[in-house]
Amino acid sequence: MVKAYNVAIVGATGMVGREILKILEERHFPATNLYLFATARSADTIISWNGGNYTVEELTQESFKKSGGIDIALFSAGGDTSLRFAPIAVENGCTVVDNSSAWRMDESVPLVVPEVNPDDLARHKGIIANPNCSTIQAVVALNPLHKVYHLKRIVYATYQAVSGAGMGGWRDLESGGAPTTFPFPIKGNCIPHIGDFCDNGYTKEEMKMITETRKILHEPELRVTATTVRVPVFTGHSEAINAEFEKPFELDAVAALLKNSPGVTVLDGKGGVAPYPMPLYAQGTDDVYVGRIRRDASVENGLSMWVVSDNLRKGAASNAVQIAERLTKI
Repeated sequence: MVKAYNVAIVGATGMVGREILKILEERHFPATNLYLFATARSADTIISWNGGNYTVEELTQESFKKSGGIDIALFSAGGDTSLRFAPIAVENGCTVVDNSSAWRMDESVPLVVPEVNPDDLARHKGIIANPNCSTIQAVVALNPLHKVYHLKRIVYATYQAVSGAGMGGWRDLESGGAPTTFPFPIKGNCIPHIGDFCDNGYTKEEMKMITETRKILHEPELRVTATTVRVPVFTGHSEAINAEFEKPFELDAVAALLKNSPGVTVLDGKGGVAPYPMPLYAQGTDDVYVGRIRRDASVENGLSMWVVSDNLRKGAASNAVQIAERLTKI
């Protein structure tokens, strides 16, 4: 008999929260009771899910004291909300899967991509962090190669959709006018500025990719650099990844490894929906698409590839739901 769970979504009315609800229904997650939480502004919103209508409640310190308890809460309401309410949820017997950056680099909190480091879930103490959207797709593509050839250095260049900035980013592109979310107009433009700038000249988004990659792969000394760019695409992040390995490789072997890796689809110009990955074809799917696989002859054991994924799904909601599914099996 399949056990059923009491599940809460924190940030249920946001873009990722609604995507989480959609994916829970698609994947037939065994939820007995569903609780939806958001800010006071969104309270009393009615959301349809799995044949029923649910009323969104204002998130308060009492929210996790439901009769029968809440087993799993998927948070997607920003770092401040997670820092304040995730510990309260844990105190009330709930396991939290958090989509913000609040807990990602906490040494006591596992940072998990199920295709890459599922064993890290076993050491959670009530909170599990969902990585940055761009990091997730990158490590899904890199991990199978790392296991065989061992990464020496990674250079990331990302081309990130406006939905990564929530509804505000979406509206900036949709309107095409004066920006309300981005520092400059995004229509017809590329903005090499995601997150605040740090003292070292990198943005916080770039530093997330660097530090999160090291943590997920358990390689604290791995050399990683990143440039992250916002582009006028609604959904779907793209990445040019240049990797240098310790061991030599053959391109056919690399392609074969990727084709046989969970969560990866290789588009190599030999059929399929497209000859190479593009955001347009990744939308609404959960795979990480890899193409333009080629040797970088400028360094020893260098490889270049192009990686695309739906940032709202695998980059956020689907990865969180996959973590929740793993929790039901522990």
